[in-house]
Amino acid sequence: MKKLMAANWKMYKTREEAAMTIASLKLAVGLPPADREVLVFAPFTAIECVSACLGGADGYAVGGQDLYPAVEGAFTGEISPGQLKDAGATWVLTGHSERRHILGESDELVGRKTAFALSQGLKVVLCIGETLAEREAGQLQAVLARQLKEGLAGVPGDVSAADLAIAYEPVWAIGTGKVAGPAEILEAHATVRAQLAQLLTTGSNLRILYGGSVKPDNTAEIISLDNVDGVLVGGASLQAESFSRIVLA
Repeated sequence: MKKLMAANWKMYKTREEAAMTIASLKLAVGLPPADREVLVFAPFTAIECVSACLGGADGYAVGGQDLYPAVEGAFTGEISPGQLKDAGATWVLTGHSERRHILGESDELVGRKTAFALSQGLKVVLCIGETLAEREAGQLQAVLARQLKEGLAGVPGDVSAADLAIAYEPVWAIGTGKVAGPAEILEAHATVRAQLAQLLTTGSNLRILYGGSVKPDNTAEIISLDNVDGVLVGGASLQAESFSRIVLA
């Protein structure tokens, strides 16, 4: 399966800025390499614009950064799977650490979002990861196991490997400049793979991405590691020049 090279733009970019970035990205990358898939998680206001700018180009996709697990309703400020798809999104992000730790999302809510998104025809990247305190307390495996069990609780065991990916993002490495070393990434991804194999019949085939201060100069080493099937990129994805180098690494 192709390496999934995903950008998370978070709360950045107007529609004009998004259009300029996508135009520059397509110019720099062209048709993505045969073994790469490029995915942009744009802010809600820019999804339609990014989708239009991509114009259905092979190897590219756009996603939303969150959703609410309902078709519609009185949920002020939220967005539904149908609204995301209507804007052009084919993917959605669930469980990002900023939503867990800043906005207080529980493992149970993340699981409901993940299962509902899949049931409504969206592909999902489910984010998991430990804090520095949890790692130093020796809780890495327990935290990842809990987040995966709850996050996948309502997901069919035979979910297609093309429709679901897991992003391991150590919270202490997001936006800090700190990057998990090769041994740390190998340990975490092996733990994730083992858990997926227990939870899903297709778990051995799902893509596992690494996220956390990914940059052009460390991408090649990261994606060469066992059980690393792509990256989820934050700050370095905001500029087409740096993200294109990551895509082509």
